[in-house]
Amino acid sequence: MVATGRETDAWVVERPGPMATHPLRLVHKGVPDPGPGELLVEVDVCGVCRTDLHLAEGDLAPRAHGRTPGHEAVGRVVAAGPDPSDMPDALDPSDAWGAPRPGIGDRVGVAWLAGTCGVCRYCRAGRENLCPESRYTGWDRDGGFARYLLADARYVYPLPPDARDDAELAPLLCAGIIGYRALERADLPPGGRLGLYGFGASAHLTAQLALARGATVHVLTRAEEARRLALELGAASAGHAYDAPPEPLDAAILFAPVGDLVPVALAALDRGGTLAVAGIHLSDIPSLNYADHLFQERTLRSVTANTREDGRAYLAEVSGLPLRVHTVRYAFADADRALADLAGDRVTGVAVLDLRQ
Repeated sequence: MVATGRETDAWVVERPGPMATHPLRLVHKGVPDPGPGELLVEVDVCGVCRTDLHLAEGDLAPRAHGRTPGHEAVGRVVAAGPDPSDMPDALDPSDAWGAPRPGIGDRVGVAWLAGTCGVCRYCRAGRENLCPESRYTGWDRDGGFARYLLADARYVYPLPPDARDDAELAPLLCAGIIGYRALERADLPPGGRLGLYGFGASAHLTAQLALARGATVHVLTRAEEARRLALELGAASAGHAYDAPPEPLDAAILFAPVGDLVPVALAALDRGGTLAVAGIHLSDIPSLNYADHLFQERTLRSVTANTREDGRAYLAEVSGLPLRVHTVRYAFADADRALADLAGDRVTGVAVLDLRQ
């Protein structure tokens, strides 16, 4: 049990900019007290996402000075605030997880979606990822690059105490969930041909899910080591990002934040195919040619965050799969190096901070 009011270590975005300028700083902060409906989580591990890099480098403007990144946190509940009786939300935790609100000592995951209004037309329709008042861990609220974090109890994921290793669970909370939503948005038909552009944290998990569903997967990425990993995981082919796949694609997902690849991926689609863009940040998209890129009912879609239902469905589906979560582990003190390695394409798979080191 932690005594709130103590000080703890946390990484904050001090001055957004390229990683070479050292935008992160390790500071001491007070351990916060959980308010109504909140949980205080002692973080064991936290995945390092490309969104954290966008935040550190200023591609995403921090919502507050000194924000702590990190939204793939696995840890234990060490304190809980009062349980309010009138929190406006269309989805109660007991309805979502078949269990009451996590209690002291429970193992939980804290993910990207940190809160929504619960009453707007999007929330009521089960599309809470589009809520205009949605809030996000590591952007609107301090995240998991810290020993302790606060989370709304309605937005954490209860995790089985005997499930896979914490460092393998953490990436599922964003890389896995957003890949799941992107795969759903891509409308891949049963037994279809899927192209994955970029093959980092999210793509290598999505590839395994698609393969388990019976898809043929073609990977297009610039990193040679990532292409090797793709083939090891069962991809039918692995080429350079700007190469044409060996056959037309029924669906494609763009994970690389490179707008130049949008027309490349659209041109690789068969008639009626769909391209889903899975990133929160994307460089500018060049001009599209209607005949080459969109005609024959090709579809271009964005992917915006995820719903809690996405997270529940994904975690349930992969619980029975022999997922290979390829992790590169870093000590907590090396969070800035982990982001620098991610920026320099030196991470194959998922970077994970171990706060127990």
